[in-house]
Amino acid sequence: MKLSILNFQFKVIPVFLIAFLFFAALPILSAQGQTEGEDVLMEVDEMPKPKGGMEGWNTYLAKNLTYPKAAREAKVEGTVIATFVVDEKGEVSNVEILRGIGGGCDEEVMRLVKESPNWTPGKKDGEIVKVRMRLPIRFKL
Repeated sequence: MKLSILNFQFKVIPVFLIAFLFFAALPILSAQGQTEGEDVLMEVDEMPKPKGGMEGWNTYLAKNLTYPKAAREAKVEGTVIATFVVDEKGEVSNVEILRGIGGGCDEEVMRLVKESPNWTPGKKDGEIVKVRMRLPIRFKL
């Protein structure tokens, strides 16, 4: 009996160790893949602005945001926080949901941000740069 337990431990420990190392290195590898060869800043002198400023952004949301049917039926309310990159041309990319509320609201925010008109790019020390943005969008019935 003791021999079979030891055999089991010698088989399981290497598998566990490999899995642990893989998942421990995964965030590091994905972070390198996103920023390798490109500088994406979070703090700049001039933040990117949506077309028409915040008033233009609010108009865009009012015209294009549809409250998902599933969220409406389930009475889902809350704030979805999206992150994305505005590049030197003002184009939006790398859209992700940082905090979601479900019910289709997360997907709606991703759609809105991806389809948004080009932004005015951000600037650091007078140079146009890529900037990571964080944007909250509130859903309220």
